[in-house]
Amino acid sequence: MPTTRSGAITVDGLDVYYEIHGDGPALVLLHGALGTIDVCFADLLPGLAEQHTVIAVELQGHGHTPDIDRPLTYPRLAADVAGLMEALGVEAADLAGYSIGGDVALQLAIDRPELVRRLVYFGGISFDASGLHPEARADANQVTGEELVGTRWHEAYVASAPDPDGWSELVAKMAELDRTFTGWDPDQLRALDVPTLLIAGDADLALPEHVIAMFRLFGGGVLGDLHPLPPSQLAILPGTSHVGVLEQTTLLQLMINRFLDGPR
Repeated sequence: MPTTRSGAITVDGLDVYYEIHGDGPALVLLHGALGTIDVCFADLLPGLAEQHTVIAVELQGHGHTPDIDRPLTYPRLAADVAGLMEALGVEAADLAGYSIGGDVALQLAIDRPELVRRLVYFGGISFDASGLHPEARADANQVTGEELVGTRWHEAYVASAPDPDGWSELVAKMAELDRTFTGWDPDQLRALDVPTLLIAGDADLALPEHVIAMFRLFGGGVLGDLHPLPPSQLAILPGTSHVGVLEQTTLLQLMINRFLDGPR
């Protein structure tokens, strides 16, 4: 995956790693839990970079970005991304995030809406824990770093992390984030004035009815032949699990590019 530029910028004591690919309108790309840029987006990123300047970011404790002595929270992770954007001179950008990357992108749109032109949230879509399958909630609270050793997520971490022995601590911090995050108030989402594309698998972490409820909070669900189409959109990928969302490269590329490059 050819990289135009890579580096790290210190934001509030954290050396945030980033890569820049392609040319065009700025698109900030955020990976999922325990992931890296490469393990999540090696196949997707080149297609996005054909039409955008993709700024791919690795969040605290993930990939090349080291961990520091603070818990993982969505407001803090979103502030890291905002600080990186400002340090790079990016006044506003589209944001696309997979799984917790989508959560971070949504948090940034809530906290700093002036930085976000459009938002794409794909995989694991939910606005509170009640929307997740019960098995997903249980797994998030019980999984340990040792159980995930040897997975592609662990192998990607070991290959890129400044401290490869920090894996178990990262998994524990992610589990704590899942346990403590209470979700967003529906009124916060109704008030969000950022066009949003939600993409979920029909066998994803979240219940399909929850994803649809979130889409309605963004103004979706109208009868389009009688009323203007809303700025936000929804796509449900058939026969697709949470991890399987990342394997739908062709569909993701087409839908994301079409949404981001449509009339503003």
